[in-house]
Amino acid sequence: MTEAQRTPLIAGNWKMNFDHLQAIAFVQKLAWMLGDAKHDFDDVEVAVFPPFTDLRSVQTLVQADKLPIAYGGQDLSTHALGAYTGEISGRFLKKLDCTYCIVGHSERRYRHVESDETVAAKTKAALEAELVPLICVGETAKDLERHEPSAVPANQLRGALLDVKPGTDFVVAYEPVWAIGSGAPATPEQAQNVASVLRRVIAQSLDEETAAKTRILYGGSVKPDNIVGFMKCPDIDGALVGTASLDVDAFASIVRYKKHATY
Repeated sequence: MTEAQRTPLIAGNWKMNFDHLQAIAFVQKLAWMLGDAKHDFDDVEVAVFPPFTDLRSVQTLVQADKLPIAYGGQDLSTHALGAYTGEISGRFLKKLDCTYCIVGHSERRYRHVESDETVAAKTKAALEAELVPLICVGETAKDLERHEPSAVPANQLRGALLDVKPGTDFVVAYEPVWAIGSGAPATPEQAQNVASVLRRVIAQSLDEETAAKTRILYGGSVKPDNIVGFMKCPDIDGALVGTASLDVDAFASIVRYKKHATY
C-alpha cells in the first residue's frame, strides 16, 4: 500500500473539555460547516475524542443525523470487566459504537505513570474489544537531550506492538511532549524523520505490508497555519489535534487543509 492509499485522518482530542451539551453543539456545528463546504469524508477522515461522559450523546447525534464523523474514547482499562472502580472497559466503548480509542497518551504516561507494559496491555485490550487503538508515542525535552530524536518513541512503539499481529488495524500518533500545547511544534522535517523510523519499527515488529497501510499522525501544537507542512511529509497521514480541536472554526480548517495546500 502506498502513501496515496492511506486515507488521511484528522482527529480531535478534547481532553477534559466540553460537557455533553457542549459536545452535541460542537459536533452539530462541525458537521454543518464541513457539509456546507462539501467536505469529502472519504478523502479525509474526521474523528473526535470526547470525554467519557459525552460519548452517549455524541453517539445518539451521529446515528440520528447519520453524520460521517467517527469518534472514540480517550483511554480504556486493561481489564474487560470486574472490580475496577472508575475504569472504563473497551467493551463499553464498543457498545457506544466507538471506532477508536487513544492509548498511551503522554498525559497518561507521565501524569498517571503508565509504563510501556501498561500501554501494551491497553493496546491488546482495545483490539480484543474490536476498537482501533490510536497509539501515542513521543519524547520529553529531557529525553531529547539524552537520546537521538526517534529513540524514545521507537522504543515505546516496539513495546506497544508486543501482542499485535501482522495485518492488524491501528493508528500511531507521534506527539513530541515538548511540543504539546507549547505553540512551538516540531518542524515538518523533524516529524517526518521520526515518522519514517516509526514506520520501520512497524515493519520490523510486524511486516512490511502492515507498515505500509498503517497511518501515522503528528500531534503537538497543530494549527490551521502549519497543518499543510506536516501533510506534505510522505510518512505523515494526519494529525492528532489538541487545543485547536476545541475551536470549531480552527478544527474545520485543519480538516480542510487540502483546500489551502499548494503542492
